[in-house]
Amino acid sequence: MTLNLTPRSSQALDRAVDITKDSKTDTINRAIQTYAYLMEVIEGGGAVQVRRGKDGDVETVHFL
Repeated sequence: MTLNLTPRSSQALDRAVDITKDSKTDTINRAIQTYAYLMEVIEGGGAVQVRRGKDGDVETVHFL
């Protein structure tokens, strides 16, 4: 399989690898699995929310 990434996606992959210390292959595999799960939640009528920091506001994540 060949994967062509946009510059923005390539930079995001590099950041994720730096954070997790996983290989690029492992990081891409996890990203795909996570995306599929999140889309299942959203398609099932749920919502995905995040909180930045302990006292941050809750934000709903939207995928375009």
